[in-house]
Amino acid sequence: MGKTGRGQTPPYEVKTKEFNEAAAGALQDEKIQANLLGLYGGFHQARLDAIRRHRKLGRAPGPWSRNQAHTLENLDIYLRMAKRNVRKAGGTVFFAKDSEEATRYVTELATSRGVKTVVKSKSMVSEEMGLNERLEEAGIESVETDLGEYIIQLAGEAPFHIIAPAIHKSREDVADLFEEKLNSPRYSSIDDLAQEARRQLRQKFITADMGITGANFIVAETGTLVLVTNEGNGRMCTSMPRIHVAITGMEKVVPSLEDMGIMLRIAHSAPLPVSASPAM
Repeated sequence: MGKTGRGQTPPYEVKTKEFNEAAAGALQDEKIQANLLGLYGGFHQARLDAIRRHRKLGRAPGPWSRNQAHTLENLDIYLRMAKRNVRKAGGTVFFAKDSEEATRYVTELATSRGVKTVVKSKSMVSEEMGLNERLEEAGIESVETDLGEYIIQLAGEAPFHIIAPAIHKSREDVADLFEEKLNSPRYSSIDDLAQEARRQLRQKFITADMGITGANFIVAETGTLVLVTNEGNGRMCTSMPRIHVAITGMEKVVPSLEDMGIMLRIAHSAPLPVSASPAM
């Protein structure tokens, strides 16, 4: 298969046969290893600290595991309930049988509504489906707004880590990238780089026709879409464009708001040194 717009082979092409070679190359890359070394220790310690704050997580299976088992055993019931209540709230629900059907639905929806620019909050599901590539093929600009995803999109790379996609990039790497791709001044501080990204993305939020996000949870009893965010881009993607599309797996359904609260406690305890992680 040919290369995609981000300089990578499509995410649906199986790449596991090349894993050993790619891993060996990354291990021998001194620059990547230096970038990672300074971060992983902090991540690990922060997670240990979070677990200590929630000691019950380390004990026998608690209410979260029982609730999850119950939900999966009755998934058809809760999916129907969620669909009904989302529609009551004014939304539309589409069940896609595979990534091809899902990307086609979103692309056709965007095309039919005259969408020119899409802003995306971090969504690993859409990444795995190759949604950006599909939108770009249809002539629709798709902009990642999570800072890490934005960096690697500019670099034409795939995410390096499921939670921290640009974890392998140093401050100098990002400064070089912004200078080359955004015509920005040569910034030396992280704060200045973040502010430059914010300026660039703010204009995209203002002009975007569609916002695309994942979902951390879908509450069946209310039809509520739950997003956990620590950057603010999720709120922008859901509230500023005239159309919002949420893409998520069926396993994200929870029966009630009470169940969602229990699951949020788990999300707050891993895997990054922040109060909550928005990974979807």
